[in-house]
Amino acid sequence: MPQLRLALNQIDSSVGDLAGNAETMIRWTRHSAEQGAHLVAFPEMALTGYPVEDLALRSSFVEASRAALRSLAARLAEEGFGELPVIVGYLDRSAAAQPKYGQPAGAPQNAAAVLYGGEVVLSFAKHHLPNYGVFDEFRYFVPGDTMPVVRVRGVDVALAICEDLWQDGGRVPAARSAKAGLLLSVNASPYERDKDDTRLELVRKRAQEAGCTTAYLAMMGGQDELVFDGDSIVVDRDGAVVARAPQFTETCVVVDLDLPAADTDAPTGVVDDGLRIERVVLSEEPVPAHDADADAGAERTGAYAERLEGAEEVYSALVVGLRAYVTKNGFRSVLIGLSGGIDSALVAAIACDAVGAENVYGVSMPSKYSSDHSKDDAAELARRTGLNYRTVAIEPMFDAYMGALGLTGLAEENLQSRLRGTLLMAISNQEGHIVLAPGNKSELAVGYSTLYGDSVGAYGPIKDVYKTSVFRLAEWRNRAAVERGQTPPIPENSIAKPPSAELRPGQVDTDSLPDYPVLDAILELYVDRDRGADEIVAAGFDAELVAKTLRMVDRAEYKRRQYPPGTKISPKGFGKDRRLPITNGWREQVPPAG
Repeated sequence: MPQLRLALNQIDSSVGDLAGNAETMIRWTRHSAEQGAHLVAFPEMALTGYPVEDLALRSSFVEASRAALRSLAARLAEEGFGELPVIVGYLDRSAAAQPKYGQPAGAPQNAAAVLYGGEVVLSFAKHHLPNYGVFDEFRYFVPGDTMPVVRVRGVDVALAICEDLWQDGGRVPAARSAKAGLLLSVNASPYERDKDDTRLELVRKRAQEAGCTTAYLAMMGGQDELVFDGDSIVVDRDGAVVARAPQFTETCVVVDLDLPAADTDAPTGVVDDGLRIERVVLSEEPVPAHDADADAGAERTGAYAERLEGAEEVYSALVVGLRAYVTKNGFRSVLIGLSGGIDSALVAAIACDAVGAENVYGVSMPSKYSSDHSKDDAAELARRTGLNYRTVAIEPMFDAYMGALGLTGLAEENLQSRLRGTLLMAISNQEGHIVLAPGNKSELAVGYSTLYGDSVGAYGPIKDVYKTSVFRLAEWRNRAAVERGQTPPIPENSIAKPPSAELRPGQVDTDSLPDYPVLDAILELYVDRDRGADEIVAAGFDAELVAKTLRMVDRAEYKRRQYPPGTKISPKGFGKDRRLPITNGWREQVPPAG
C-alpha cells in the first residue's frame, strides 16, 4: 500500500498582507520539506487572510491575489521546492458566467490551488458557500463546480474547502465516487466554545461517507472579532483519529499515511451534485516502503494533542484574539481603566498574557464614590501583574461639570463614566496606547453601560463573555497561576465582592439587574438561541422578570451598535452574528400568568 507523508500547516494569516502571508508559507514549506513531506497544505484563503469581506468585491484585490499566487509558485520553485506539491487557499475569480447565480464572468471565488513545478497546476473554488452567522459568502462568491483530484506518489487526493465538509452532499460523496484515497479539506473555521467536539464528529462522519482517510486542516490566529483555534484533524476511513493538532498554536502536523493506490479505472465525468471530476497527475511512482531518506530528521508523526478544557480554552481564545488585534494593527501597548472590579481585572490579566505586562498601562480614576477597597484592589492588581500603573482622580473635573450644569440622578452617575472615558482617550492620544473596553456580554445585552463612557475603546476583549463566565475565567486564571508556581494576577477581593459601578453611595449591580446567574440564563435563551418570551417563561423563569429583561435588551440595540469589536467565543455574539434593527416596534409578548 502506498505511503504518503502529509504536512498540514496550521498557520496564522493576516488579511490583505499578501507578501507577508506568502513569506510565511515559504518558511513553513521549507520546514515541511525538511520533515520529508510529499504533500504540503495551507488553510483556506491563507494567501489573502480570512475573511476578506468586501475586499472580495475589489477587482484590484482579486487580481493582486491571483498575481501573488503565481509569484508564490515561482518562488517555491526557486527555493528548491518545485517538485513538492503545495496546496494554498486564495481569492480567485470565475472564468465563466454563472447565470444560475446571476453572476457574470469574473465574479469572486473562494478558491484553492495546487502549486507544482513553479506553476499553478490545478485550481478550484469552494462548492458549498456558508451564509449564516458571521458568514456572508453568498454576498461575495460564486461556487465551484468541479471535484478536484490530484495524484501524488500514486495516491489520488480529493480536495475540498471548509463548508464542503460542513454541508451534506457535494464533494464528500463525490470523493467516494472518484475513488480517492485521501480527502483533504482546507479550512478557516472560526472558534466557538465547545466547537472542537462538533468538529471531530463532523470529520469522522465525512470520512465514513467519503470512504477514505480524511484530513481537516484549520487556520490559527485572529482577525478582528474572529479567532481561529487550529485543531487540525486526520482520521482514517472508519473515523478513528490518526492525528490531531494543538489548539491556538501555529504548527506543522506531519503524518505518515498508508493509503490505497490510485485506481487506474477511476471514473471521469460528472458525479454527485453535478460536480465534474478534474484530475491532475503529478507523480505516479509510490514512495518506497520505509524510505530511509524520507524518514531522516522527520518529527515523528501521528501525534494527538490533548484538548484544552472549559475555561482554559475560552481564556486562550480571548488572549489570541486580543494579541492578534493589537499586533496586526501595528499597535504596541494597551490602556485600561482599572476600577478594582472583576471586569477590568480580567481584561488586564488577558492583556498582560497577550502583549506582556510591560505593554499594559492601567489607570485608576477614583471619584468621591469610589471605595477604598476598590482603589486598593486596582493597585494590588498592578502589583501582582507588573503592569504600568497610575492614579488620576476625576473629582476636580466632576466638580467643575457639576458646578456648571447642576446634574442629578442618572445624568450625574453617567458623567463620572464619561469623564473616565474622555481621560482614557486623552492619554491614548497623547501616549499612543489603544484603549480596551471592559464591558461584558451581560452588561451589553441589557444596556448596563454608559455610552461614551465605559464603552470607549478600540477593542472589547470580554464583549462576548457573560458575567457569570467572567467570574469563572478569573478563578481559573488564578488557579492556573498557583499550579505554575506564579502569583495569581487577580486580587481575591475583586472576585469575592458584589459587583458595583460605584457611581452613587452603596450602589451594587443587583439594584438594577437580576442576580447574574438568572440574568445570564435568560440572556442565553433570548440572545444566543433566539427563544421567544413564551419559551423562556416555559423554561421556568418569572414572567415579569422575563418581560423586564427582554425590554432592556431590545432598547439597548443602539448602544451595542456603537461598542467596539471584541473577541467572539459564543455561537451568537453581538455584531455580525446578531443583526436586529435599531428602530423596531416588535416586542416579545409574555404569556399571562396562570
